[in-house]
Amino acid sequence: MNTSASTPFQFSDLALIEPILTAIKKAGYQNPTPIQQMAIPHLLKGSDLLGCAQTGTGKTAAFALPILNNIVQNKLFAGPKQVSCLILTPTRELALQIHENFKTYSANLNLHINVVYGGVGINPQIQALRSGSDVLIATPGRLLDLISQKSVSLQKVKIFVLDEADRMLDMGFIQDIRKVLFMMPKERQTLLFSATMPPEIEKLASTMLVKPIKVEASPVSSTADRIKQYVMYVEQSKKRELLKHILEDANFYRVIVFTRTKHGANRVSDVLTKSNIPSEAIHGNKSQNARQRALDNFKNNKTRVLIATDIAARGIDVDGITHVINYEVPNISESYVHRIGRTARAGAEGVAISFCDAEEKSFIRDIEKLTGHKIEVNRDHPFHSDAVENATTLSKGKAKAQIEKKANSPFKDSRFQPKKKRFHDRFRKNQKQK
Repeated sequence: MNTSASTPFQFSDLALIEPILTAIKKAGYQNPTPIQQMAIPHLLKGSDLLGCAQTGTGKTAAFALPILNNIVQNKLFAGPKQVSCLILTPTRELALQIHENFKTYSANLNLHINVVYGGVGINPQIQALRSGSDVLIATPGRLLDLISQKSVSLQKVKIFVLDEADRMLDMGFIQDIRKVLFMMPKERQTLLFSATMPPEIEKLASTMLVKPIKVEASPVSSTADRIKQYVMYVEQSKKRELLKHILEDANFYRVIVFTRTKHGANRVSDVLTKSNIPSEAIHGNKSQNARQRALDNFKNNKTRVLIATDIAARGIDVDGITHVINYEVPNISESYVHRIGRTARAGAEGVAISFCDAEEKSFIRDIEKLTGHKIEVNRDHPFHSDAVENATTLSKGKAKAQIEKKANSPFKDSRFQPKKKRFHDRFRKNQKQK
């Protein structure tokens, strides 16, 4: 069964209990997003759900609100070391974000909501689980550790949510998920969310879900209409100066800069710090405490710029991001959609800017093909390169440009001769010496 979003309505039109409505009103929520409109009525009835949705669509509230509602109305409260609702998510950052959201929505409810993840001491988590968890948000590895120590049991789970299933697959967690599934009752409500639906995820869903409702929001091939997208053609060596230049504009108030690698993120952060632009890098090599501190500083406006890799970014759920800058254009088109989706959240508008050098032009073409959107060229900056904009991305074209560059060099010597000729010259010289 597929559902489609109806005309926008108020949260008060949904059959949610008053304490939840009061909490979300205080949090500033007004109209449900499309995925919330589609999912909440079915989840309140206890249906299984298969959701194709990425972060930024309002996905967390789409499952959190009905789960909290059902726990209270159906008195699904957990006993000591037991869990009523388990939410499995791939990363610590995402687990903490979901936990924060659940705490906000349940502010007027007397529920035990816990979060467990690796990279920090396990003893405080063991203590927290002793009283039971009406909702437990967990990463797979730490959850299995706690189960092996008999600190938590999944024997009475009534609701199970598998979030970002495709990323779970990418990170090698599928076997851990199967172990967790084996430990839970078969009679339960199950929800699976994934930004994409590769065959492995579809197969997993077919084994987990019973007659699921299917919902889809913001498919990966689309980009938000509220995001203005630009490409700036610039030589690779000028990207740092361009970044510093545009960040002089005070309208770049809360910015995420994306790089392809962890080392690249660190280098960009160092450059900005030396230019007195408050920034921090967030990636997999950082400790959990360092990553969380960087994220908190960004949320609290202590840090204006956050430099992130794709892996780290999917755990970033921060409203009010004014700009996303692709310091390096992603070579996977879907990553572009995920990146720019960090801005224009909760009804706001945003801007996405991609710095593109000659070798990245093919990536821009691939992105435009995927999204069906022509990215506007912004030449209004001192580092615009006509040569990059007009360069061909064909290998022969790059080779020709390289030859022409060398031919115009003042250092015209044998180093710039074609390789084949240079080899024969060296061979003849050696023969004469013999």
